[in-house]
Amino acid sequence: MSTESNVLTAASADAAAPAPAAPAPAAPVADKLTKKALTADHPTWCPGCGDFAVLNIFYRVLEKLQYPHENIVCVAGIGCSSRFPYFMNTHGIHFIHGRALPLATGVSLSRPDLHVFVFGGDGDGFSIGGNHLNHAARKNVKLTYIIMDNFVYGLTKKQTSPTSPIGFKSKTDPTGAIDRPINPMRQLLASGATFIARTHAAQVKHMEAMFERAIKHDGFSVVECLSECVMFYASAFDDSTPRKGGVFETIDEAQHDVTDETAAFKMAENLTPGKFGVYYQVNRPTKNALEQKWIDDTQSKMNGMTPKDVLKKRLETMR
Repeated sequence: MSTESNVLTAASADAAAPAPAAPAPAAPVADKLTKKALTADHPTWCPGCGDFAVLNIFYRVLEKLQYPHENIVCVAGIGCSSRFPYFMNTHGIHFIHGRALPLATGVSLSRPDLHVFVFGGDGDGFSIGGNHLNHAARKNVKLTYIIMDNFVYGLTKKQTSPTSPIGFKSKTDPTGAIDRPINPMRQLLASGATFIARTHAAQVKHMEAMFERAIKHDGFSVVECLSECVMFYASAFDDSTPRKGGVFETIDEAQHDVTDETAAFKMAENLTPGKFGVYYQVNRPTKNALEQKWIDDTQSKMNGMTPKDVLKKRLETMR
């Protein structure tokens, strides 16, 4: 056999041989979630506002939990505290006053893969949004609601809020408030929330623990966080602030059964200064799980029809 023939034969054999497999592409390495990655802008709150501490602790808890960055959603209504979505580099919505919870409910139900957080103040939560708070709590929607309670309407420069104490003098009550204030713990217990906690913006370790437990709870979790408004009600929480001569008393869970609703109601009778910690926590099916079961059961009866087919068939019957 000639030399040329040998070359052609070898070339033909090479062409027939399978190409060596290319190395598999390396799996993308997710960036670690850091405070820098979560920060969108410098907060515009007044110097000394308690909301700064709340924001920083929220950063810290998210850094610890390392949820996928793209799965974090922050929703808020109106008020100083409700400016959270502007300062967080996450999906964010600054919505109508008091209506943050209905919007967040829709996000949570339609995208169960997302971690939904709602932020608001005492006005957004207990006044104009009070009705929505009751229903989100009783339905046990899976989300976490942090209410920064400062006992005053600070954004609009000192009007009486639903948690202002009797006698508080403001632009709307120049001779002192006469209406009985809302007791947040008792209202949340009555509405059926499955995780209820109370903390203080000046007690950052305690606040961090409460946030983390609330976020990990499978259901509607709410934390009332006392957050001082240094401009319009600087003395509101003196009786629970040790550096101002007050007492910060935490709940001893060795003595308090967090599943005992009656005990939680009794403990909530006195909130001035009251106790701080988890008042109540129980497990109950979430609205998310119940709706998904309903959807799954319905689809199993559709004999392979898509939701679009069902809608088309229904519209045809309506002609």
